[in-house]
Amino acid sequence: MKLFFHWLVAALSIGIAAYIVPGVLVTPVGALIAAVVLGALNLFIRPIIFFFTLPITILALGLFSFVINALLVMLASFIVPGFVVPGFWTALLFALVLSVVNWVFNLWSHD
Repeated sequence: MKLFFHWLVAALSIGIAAYIVPGVLVTPVGALIAAVVLGALNLFIRPIIFFFTLPITILALGLFSFVINALLVMLASFIVPGFVVPGFWTALLFALVLSVVNWVFNLWSHD
């Protein structure tokens, strides 16, 4: 049940971030699928990319991790029908807004 709740919260976060960021289009079903795809990409692909870009991330004082997040958002938009992110800068802004929205939801759901 907890996994289902987290999935719905992630889909709601994607919907809210898409509403805030201009240019990002998402359907309700696209948000549900994008939540699963972004979760899988963050679980399997992000650690590998982060490992190989660790020197750049250290030199940039951790800010390069936002670029990694934006690239994963762009990859998810290529995979998921109903989830459209038009460019890199939009994906970067979407990733930042999504991080803030997820942070707010985690504050509310903290046990």
